[in-house]
Parts: sequence; C-alpha cells; structure tokens
Amino acid sequence: MSPEESVRIKLQSIFTRNSVLVRDLQRRVWGWVPVLSAVRRKNSAEGNMELAASGPIQPIVLCHTVRYHVKVLAGRGFSLEELWVAGIHKKVAWTSGISVDPWWRNKTTESLQAHMQRLKDYRSNLILCPRKSLASKKGDSSAEELKLATQLTGLVMPIRNVYKEKARVITEEEKNFKAFASLHMACANARLFGIRAKRAKEAAEQDVEKKK
Repeated sequence: MSPEESVRIKLQSIFTRNSVLVRDLQRRVWGWVPVLSAVRRKNSAEGNMELAASGPIQPIVLCHTVRYHVKVLAGRGFSLEELWVAGIHKKVAWTSGISVDPWWRNKTTESLQAHMQRLKDYRSNLILCPRKSLASKKGDSSAEELKLATQLTGLVMPIRNVYKEKARVITEEEKNFKAFASLHMACANARLFGIRAKRAKEAAEQDVEKKK
C-alpha cells in the first residue's frame, strides 16, 4: 500500500466518523431569535439599574472569630424585632428599600439599639412617592417633599471602618495580660453558671436544715 492510499483511507475514516455527529444537527441545536419585546425589557432594566441605588439598606454586623471581630460589614437583613422597635412593618420594609432577614434573632441589646437608630435615620431621609397622585395614603410624602426629592445612585448609608488608633507604647499591664486564658475562663464561667448556682442553693438548704 502506497503512502497516498494510506492517507486517503485515514481521511475517509475521519470524514465517516465525524459525519455521524453532524447528521441532522438542526433538530438538536437550540437557537435564540432576538424578540423585540425581550430586547426592550432588557434595555429598560439596564437603564433603571443605572438610575436606582445599588441595593437596599443593610445592617452593620461584626465579622466572625477573634481575629476579625473588630471589623464591620453589611449583614443579610434586619430582624423582625428591630423593625418592630423602629416602628416599621415588615411588608412596608420589603417595599421601601430595607432588607429583611426573618430568621435572624438579636443576641445583644447594643446591636438592637444601633440597628433601630440606623432604621430611623434611613426612614427620616426617605421620601415615599404615592402610587396614585390623587389618592395618597398614610406614610406617603407630601407634595412639598416630593419637589425636594433627589435620586440616590450610590450606596445607601455605606458602612465604613473608620476606627484608627495612634501608635503608643505597650504598658506592663497589657504585656502581662493573658487573652486566651481570660477568654477560656469567661467561657467556663458562662457554661458552669447554672451548675454552680444549683450547688450553692443546695448547700444553703442543707445549712438551714442543720441549724434546725
């Protein structure tokens, strides 16, 4: 067999193998036809995104672990308790640019007060336009406030880490402070608080019985 015949046989086998994959290709390939209504909807959505703010207002939360707990960042959403304390209904919050996390539970009073104040500041600067110009409802802004309204295009009440401390000399008390041991002891005291209180109560009852 000559080299030309061997090359011809190889080419024929390649064409035969690939022709099976190409056969009846149009039934298996989905093609997208640009519909005019879809194009208009997409363009209008992109235009509205450029005009509107970059997202709803979010709570300020601390990072996890001892290493990063001094930094703050945006949380998932405000809890229902925070909305209730601030005087905002959850259905109103979802429609007025406030992110809501109904599964979150507040663990400290400090975070509850801080988020309540953040919501009140946001609500004081918010202007709600009525759905119908002739029929305004409770909570809608007046005509004078609507004339002074301006559209916000950036972040809504952005969160910034502005805490900076000047360099100073470390004191002897700070050098001798054992952070890990202090945290370990605090966790142990919190874990054994109920057991120790129960033992103290039983010991007091036994002393009273002995005196009798």
